[in-house]
Amino acid sequence: MTQPSWSDTDSRLRLAIIVGSTRDGRLAPAVAGWFTARARARTDLAVDLIDLADVRLPEVFSRTRTPEVDALGARLAAADAFVVITPEYNHSFPAPLKSAIDWFSNEWRAKPIGFVSYGGVGGGLRAVEQLRLVFAELHAMTVRDTVSFHSVWTQVSPEGRLLEVEGARRAAFVLLDQVAWWAEALKDARARRPYAAA
Repeated sequence: MTQPSWSDTDSRLRLAIIVGSTRDGRLAPAVAGWFTARARARTDLAVDLIDLADVRLPEVFSRTRTPEVDALGARLAAADAFVVITPEYNHSFPAPLKSAIDWFSNEWRAKPIGFVSYGGVGGGLRAVEQLRLVFAELHAMTVRDTVSFHSVWTQVSPEGRLLEVEGARRAAFVLLDQVAWWAEALKDARARRPYAAA
């Protein structure tokens, strides 16, 4: 499992990018590579790329956490913000992503979450709408704008790289601006007064 690209002395905002698909033959690496490159180009963000295919969370929930759960929890707790990269499977998001979300609660609270989605005609947006409901229950703040790739298989090169699309590039800038704004605002707010969930 890769480790965060930040240190304790890093003053940049800490963005965790979560790759939600673990399916064999997935296009997630192409989408994640494209978006992560744009996030890492910013000077105000330190990026931790978390691929759930590498994390290997348990399939059964229990009161005893495994080392894999603890390791992921530490990475999520250290993040100031998140971007979730998700496909749309059967009008929803992947089961491993839901499992990764459900293992944790405090780690998500009062932090912003953005979405990059992909799929067929809908571009994964139905998965995003469902994720907004899930994260609202966990007291996270989802940002308005998204990056969405429709008919994504037509936008991936034979080498497995996502082709450059001008509209998507602009959308990524907007998304990252919104995530960074909320990350800074909520980080300051949490420092002044710890967030208390009802």
